[in-house]
Amino acid sequence: METNFFIENSLEKKHAIGLIHRVYLSQLKNSRKYLASTKTKSEIRGGGRKPWRQKGTGRARAGSTRSPLFVGGGVIFGPKPRTVFKKINKQEKRLAILLAFFLKIKQFKFLDENEIETFSEIKTKKVSKILSNLGIIPDKKILFILTKPNKNFWLSARNLKNIEITTASCMNIEQILKANFILLSKECFDLINLSYKKKND
Repeated sequence: METNFFIENSLEKKHAIGLIHRVYLSQLKNSRKYLASTKTKSEIRGGGRKPWRQKGTGRARAGSTRSPLFVGGGVIFGPKPRTVFKKINKQEKRLAILLAFFLKIKQFKFLDENEIETFSEIKTKKVSKILSNLGIIPDKKILFILTKPNKNFWLSARNLKNIEITTASCMNIEQILKANFILLSKECFDLINLSYKKKND
């Protein structure tokens, strides 16, 4: 199996980490929701009557209590719900995911592909048995990478804590970086290696 071929042949390690960091931050930024909302003076209810007459009171002239100068009035340049998107090139994103994947090579645990493909019944005990056979206690974050989606396996694993499941074509850089153990088959490893290598060469 080729392991660190992409890090050695494509980028120096420090540049690879810089690219991973940039893509990771852009993903966090794009997933954030900006929902804070304030009202301007045109959206505040009431304030139609002039608070006091224009002249003769000694106070500054005022036309409405909806003014930002009053308690309960509108907000000047306050936040509004908005969408923020930071663009990352597709090739850069794929390269960053691949580099992060190979940097985690020491956390890999290999499974038998047939064990996942023949997962015909929904049994959480079977997933627990797979982990115990590999000597893994599910007290740390575990990432399963499958060659293709398996609904029965997903339903069986969803009751266990600290477990996430993805496929070779839908890898997420945040999932990879946060995982303490990455569980995959050798067939899945070869598929990731081959598919990313083809699209980036």
